[in-house]
Amino acid sequence: MINIRMKASNASKEAVIITGSSGFIGSALINKLARRFALVGFDQMASRSPPPAAECVCIDVTSDDGVKGAFERVRIAYGNRIASVIHLAAYYDLSGEPSPLYDEITVRGTERLLRHLQGFQVEQFVFSSTMLVHAPVSPGQRIDEHSAIDPRWPYPQSKVKTETLIRERRGNIPVVILRIAGVYDDRGHNAFLAQQLSRVYEKSALSHLFPGDAGHGQAFVHLDDLTDCLSRLIEKRKELPPELTLLVGEPETLSYREVQNTAGHLIHGESHWEIHEVPKSLAKTGAWIEDQVLDENPFIKPWMIDFADDHYALDVSQARTVLGWKPKHSLRETLPRIIDNLKADPQGWYRSNKLNPSLVVAEALPQSAAKADKPGAMSSEPDAMQDHEAMMAADDRQTRWAHFANIGLGAWLLTSPIVFGSFAGATFSEAVLRVTVERGLAAPEWRSAMLGWSDLASGFLLIVFGCLSLMPRCKWAQWANTFVGLWLLFAPLVFWAPSAAVYANDTLVGALAITFAVLVPMMPGMSMKGMMDPSAIPPGWSYSPSTWAQRMPIIVMGLVGFVIARYLTAYQLGHVGAVWDPFFSGSAALNGTETIITSDVSKAWPVADGGLGAISYLLEILMAAMGGKNRWRTMPWMVTFFGILVVPLGVVSIYFIIIQPIVIGTWCVLCLVAGLAMVIMIPFALDELVAMGQFLAWSYRAGKPFWRTFLMGDAMPGGKPGDTDDLRSVRAAIADTMRGMTVPWTLAASAMIGLMLMFTRLLFGTTPPMADSDHLAGALIFTVAAIATAEVARPLRFLNALFGIWLAVAPWLLGGAASFATWMEVAAGLVLFGLSLPRGRRGNEHYAGWDRFVV
Repeated sequence: MINIRMKASNASKEAVIITGSSGFIGSALINKLARRFALVGFDQMASRSPPPAAECVCIDVTSDDGVKGAFERVRIAYGNRIASVIHLAAYYDLSGEPSPLYDEITVRGTERLLRHLQGFQVEQFVFSSTMLVHAPVSPGQRIDEHSAIDPRWPYPQSKVKTETLIRERRGNIPVVILRIAGVYDDRGHNAFLAQQLSRVYEKSALSHLFPGDAGHGQAFVHLDDLTDCLSRLIEKRKELPPELTLLVGEPETLSYREVQNTAGHLIHGESHWEIHEVPKSLAKTGAWIEDQVLDENPFIKPWMIDFADDHYALDVSQARTVLGWKPKHSLRETLPRIIDNLKADPQGWYRSNKLNPSLVVAEALPQSAAKADKPGAMSSEPDAMQDHEAMMAADDRQTRWAHFANIGLGAWLLTSPIVFGSFAGATFSEAVLRVTVERGLAAPEWRSAMLGWSDLASGFLLIVFGCLSLMPRCKWAQWANTFVGLWLLFAPLVFWAPSAAVYANDTLVGALAITFAVLVPMMPGMSMKGMMDPSAIPPGWSYSPSTWAQRMPIIVMGLVGFVIARYLTAYQLGHVGAVWDPFFSGSAALNGTETIITSDVSKAWPVADGGLGAISYLLEILMAAMGGKNRWRTMPWMVTFFGILVVPLGVVSIYFIIIQPIVIGTWCVLCLVAGLAMVIMIPFALDELVAMGQFLAWSYRAGKPFWRTFLMGDAMPGGKPGDTDDLRSVRAAIADTMRGMTVPWTLAASAMIGLMLMFTRLLFGTTPPMADSDHLAGALIFTVAAIATAEVARPLRFLNALFGIWLAVAPWLLGGAASFATWMEVAAGLVLFGLSLPRGRRGNEHYAGWDRFVV
C-alpha cells in the first residue's frame, strides 16, 4: 500500500537521483527538493539512510551488476525519464596517499553511472568537483573557471580525471561540473574549520603555530547556499549549455589569521590571537613524528604542511550570470553563530564535527553548577533533604550492629592482657632476646607491660566511642574509633611486641575496629548532595574508575604484600627464628632475605620496617574497600590518601627493593614478590586519581569551597549512574577490571628489556659499576612499562626513552662491560628508545579532558 501511494504521489513529479544521498550535502539537498521532485537516493549498502523524502536504493558503484540493479529499480518505479542526476558520491581520505579507491569509486564508479544512464532520457548530470583542481593563487588574485588546473594531491587529482571522463563519455547527456569551495553550516561541519576552531577553544599550543603565511586562506560556501545553487541548476537545466563548469563559493576569502583572531575574540575575549610561523621542514618533522612515531593519528598530516599557505579566492560571477545565484551567507557573518553553538553545547558540537567530545565535557559543568546553586534553582530541596534523612536513618538501622561489634572488640581487648600474660608470667624466646640486644631495646617484660596497658586503654576507648557512635549526634565517635584502630596497628611496632599473639591480636582488632567504624556504616560527614547524586561515571568518561572490579586487583595484591610483610616482621620482632629464601645467600649463616631485613638499612628505622610495610598494605586493602563506585567524588580525601599509599609510597618501596643487591649485596625473594605486587597495584589506582582530580578541579572552577569538597565530596552534574552490579559475572568482572588498561606490544617488549638488564651479570658477565647501572635501570624500566599500561599514565613511557639514551652511552662512561656486552647494551638502549615513542594500542575508553594526555 505504501509503495502504491508513493508511486501515485511521484507520478506527477520529475525524478531526480542523488548519489551519496545520506551524506552532509545529499541529506540537505533532499530536504530542500522534497516537495518538488520524486527523489531517489543512491547509497552504498549498510550506509546511513537518506532523509525519508527520498527512496533509498542501495548501490555499489564499483560493481556493474550493482549499478545495473539500481537503475532497473529506477526504471520500474519512475520510468525512463530522469530530470537530473546529482552525483555527490566519491572517495575521500586525509592520508594524502594514492589509493586504488579513488579510481574504483570516483572515476570508474562515475563511468558506470554514465554507461547505464545512456538507456534513459537524462536531462542533466551534475558532478560535484572541487575548487582544489585549480592551482592556488596569490592574495589579490581570483580563480575562475578558466584558471590553470593543477591538482596537488590524490583527491582533486581523482576529480580532474573524472571531469575528463565525463566529457568523453557523457554522450547526449548535458553535464554540469560544479567546483565547490569548502562547505560548512551554522554548526561548522567542515573538518578543517572545526579543527581550527577546536584548537583555539582548547587553547592548544598548536593554535599559535602555522607552517606558512597566515595571511592566506581558502574559500568556503554555506550549505544552504550550495543547495540553493543545486536547486537552481535543476530548475534551469533546459536553459543551460550541454557542457557547463561553475565555481561555487563565497567571493570573500578569510585568511587563516582572520579566522584565528575572530575565534580567539569570540571564545576567549582576546582581540589578537598570536600566531608564530613555523618552518615547513620543522612542522613536517613534528607531524611525521606524531603520526608515524608516536602513533597518534593526528588530523594534521605531514603532506598537508606543503599546502598550508595555498590561497584560494574565487570569482563566482559566472554562477551569478548563468543561474542568478549569489551566496546569502558568508563565513565572516556565520562564524559568530558557529562559535555560539560551540560554546552553548561543546560536547554536542564536538560530536557533530567528529571530534572527541570527552575533551570538552568539563567546560560546560561550571555553568551547570552555577545554575544549580542559584536561589530557587532547587525547588525540591526540602524533599531532597527528607529523602537524604530517610536514607541515613535506614542505613543507620541496618549498620548499628557494627558499633556493637566495636564495643565487643573493646571488651575483648580489656581481657587480652590477662589472657596473653602481658603483665606477668610470659616467657620470651631466644630470638626475642637476640633482637632486644641487637636493637638496644628495653627489656621484653617492660615492652610487654606497655602493650598490655595500651590494649586496656584502647579497649576502654573502643567501648566508649562505640556507645557514642550509636547516638545520631555523635557520629564523630566513628572517627575516634578509627584512630584507635590505627593506634592498635602501630602499637606492636612502637613497643617491639615480644609476643607474637599480642601482635596478631592488635593487628586483627585494629583492622576490624576501622572496618566497623567507617567501612560498614556510612562514613560520617559526607555531603548530602554527593550521596543523593546517583552518578558513578564521571562526565566525559566511558566507565567508573571506582567499581569493585576496578579495586579488586588492588585488594588481592595488597593481601599478597601484607602476608609477606607480616611474615618478615615476625622475624624482625623475633617471633620466628628464620625466614624462607630458596635462591639467595647472605652474610654469615643468613640467607638473602635474613641478611636484608637485618641490614644496616633496615636497622636505620626506629621500628621494624617490615611492620611498616605490613601496615601500608593493610591500609591499602581497607581503603580499597571503602566507599562505592562513586567514591571518586564522594570521598576525594580518601582517594587522595589511598593514591599516596599506592603510587608515591609504592614507587619508593619498589626503589628500596631495587637497590638491595647494590647496597646490601644480595636479593630477597619475598621482597621481590611484594615489590611485584606493588607494581601491579599502581596502574589500577591511577584512573581513579585522575577522575578525583578532575572532580576537584571542576568544583574549584565552579566556585565551590575546595576543602569542604575535598573532605565531604559533592554531586557532579553530567555524570551517569553506571551498572548496578559490578561483579555480575566472572567475565564481566574481568572486563571491568581491565578497563582503562591496555598492554601494547611495545610496552611488553620494553618490560622484557628491563628484565634482561637486571640479569646482565649472568647473561653477559658484567661487573660493577656497569652491572649496578644495568640492574637499577632495568628494574626502573620494567616498573615504568608496567605503570604505563594504564592509559592515563601512558606518557610515562617517555621516561624509558631517556633510560634508552642512558643505556646507549653508559658503556662508554662506566667500566665493567666486555666488548660484546657493550654493543648489546647500546643495541638494547636504541631499541628501548624506539619502543618508547609510539603510544601503542589504545582501547575505546575516554577520560574527559585527560584524553589529550593519552599520547
